[in-house]
Amino acid sequence: MINQVTLVGRLTRDPELKKTPDGTAVSQIMLAVNRHFRNHNGEIETDFVPCTLWRKAAENTCTYCRKGSVIGITGRLQTRHYDNKEGKRVYVTEVVAETVRFLGSKPQDAMPEQKKEEVPIGNQ
Repeated sequence: MINQVTLVGRLTRDPELKKTPDGTAVSQIMLAVNRHFRNHNGEIETDFVPCTLWRKAAENTCTYCRKGSVIGITGRLQTRHYDNKEGKRVYVTEVVAETVRFLGSKPQDAMPEQKKEEVPIGNQ
């Protein structure tokens, strides 16, 4: 079986670095990807794809990328579920990144020595 996704798009917001309880870096981003055709009104539509980055890919993306940065991602499509506060099962489909490439120029405010706030999250 093959489960491989390749996307090139722009970040919809600044990436945020979080840590799992065991200290693993993770970042959940939204990638805006334009379609390669126009709809019936002649407009180009955009898909917003949730992506999860782990470890060094998450750390580097949070350090060097900002809202609007163009990145390329290869990874796998994954579906997971959880029960929300009302007890209803919610399904989430996302791309789990295996590699991330920075395709745009480096923003002026992205400095490697910048300290990012690390927010702990639950087990992943």
